[in-house]
Formats: sequence, C-alpha cells, structure tokens
Amino acid sequence: MTTVAPDTGVGPLLRGWRVRRRLSQLELSLRAGSSARHISFIETGRARPSEDMVLRLAEHLDVPVRERNALLLAAGYAPQYAETPLDDPSMASLRTGLDRLLRGHEPYPALVVDGTYTVVAANRGITMLLEDLPEHLLAPPLNAMRITLHPEGLAPRIRNLRQWRGHLLDQMERQITLVRSRALRSLYDEVAAYPLPAGCRGQNDRDDGDHGSGRDHRVPYTYVALPLQVEHRGNVLSFVSSISTFNTPMDVTVAELAIETFLPADQATVAHLHSLVPGDR
Repeated sequence: MTTVAPDTGVGPLLRGWRVRRRLSQLELSLRAGSSARHISFIETGRARPSEDMVLRLAEHLDVPVRERNALLLAAGYAPQYAETPLDDPSMASLRTGLDRLLRGHEPYPALVVDGTYTVVAANRGITMLLEDLPEHLLAPPLNAMRITLHPEGLAPRIRNLRQWRGHLLDQMERQITLVRSRALRSLYDEVAAYPLPAGCRGQNDRDDGDHGSGRDHRVPYTYVALPLQVEHRGNVLSFVSSISTFNTPMDVTVAELAIETFLPADQATVAHLHSLVPGDR
C-alpha cells in the first residue's frame, strides 16, 4: 500500500475536491443524500464523516481511487482499495487480457502505462517506432513521456512536435490537478524543460509566431483529431490516438493503468506498417 496519510484533515480535502468539481455544498448534498449543513460541518471540521459518507462523497465527486484511500486515512479510517503489483499472481488474467489486446492491435502501435507513464506493456508496433534510439532511453523502466519528448528520443522524428508536445504537456497538467503525485510533478518538470530539437517546427507554424514555448495547439483541418506524425524509415506515419481506462476499478494499480492505441490516420500509414509484417495483407 503506497497511499500515505495527508497532512491535512478530511474536511479541507473534501472541500478541495468539491471546488475542483465546481459544485456547491447544496448540489453535493442533494447528490449524496445529505444536507448542505452537514457538508458544511464536515468541511469545517465541526463534524466527522462516517466511513460510508466519505466513500459516498468521493463517489459523487469522482475522486480517483488512490485519493479515496487518502480521504479515508485523513478521516481516521483504513484504506479500502488495495494496490496490487501487476506481476502478482492474482493479476494473471488481467495481464493475459492486456497482452491479447496489444497483440490484436498489431501492426499498429499500442501500449499500457501506469499513473506516471511508466510503460508496463507494449506491442511490436511500439518497438518499431523506437528503432535506433539510444540505449539509455530504452533501459527499464521505460517512460512514455520521457522517450517521446527527449531531444535524443522520438522528438526529432515527430513532424508536428510543437503540437504533439503541447497536447502531452496539457494532458499531464490535467492529471496533476487530480492527483497529488510528486513523481508525476517531477516528470512534468523534467520533460517540460527539454529543449526543442534544432529547426523544430510544427505543422501550420508561421514564421512570425512565438516558437519558444513549444505549445502550438492549432490542429490541421485535414484530420479528425490531432495526429502524431512521426518519421520511420523515410516515411511519415500519421496516427490518431485513443486512451482507455478500466471501468469502476477496485484496485489502485488497475485504476491508474491506461491503454493507448494508435490508429493509422491515412492509407499510406496502413500500407507502410503492413509492409513490415511478413505475409500480411
């Protein structure tokens, strides 16, 4: 169990989540079957919530599982959600399912990451994209954000790096607002500070724009979603990505897993990837 007791009471923590969700005390009380007065007393420390009330409020505030444990600890109760290592025997069926999903997506890239973007599983499509990268970036534990944005990683190969980098940094910022993770904040600070490769320009960049931040969010109108455009063996491959998580997880490890699949955004990408698979049509 990696959850630690917070340095503040449950009331301020719950209030923080309520404010984050932009709910009034009355709105939350109606959803949770309580009263605005009782919610106010809990937030100010005048009333100690029951274990059931903590969990009920957390559910209606859509609090991440790891943070629900922190709320319980702050209220003086034992954590409810285990944090089982992915290599634990009890996780065998989950690992098998993930491996089957990743293999089924080939030859297109797909991977599974944890809450700090450590890669816990990947298919051959990902391995193909990482060809010829430096050993120090490929050494375990492999981190998806680090290997994508590092100037010796995929960054020089990404044609629309400014846009893709901006998308990834925004994604991390949203996560940081939801979880109190020093590791995630440290990773964000590290990758946000990486210098852009020399001559880096994102698609649709203008010569007179501000190219210092690397946060160009303009989306090419020819795509239905922001694509990842990456060079591979003299070809430019275009992908749109989809991220999936588990529904109603009861374990911290499972709750923080994310499955990212990359779908080809054009026929040229389809043809190139299938040409790399012997006997594939």
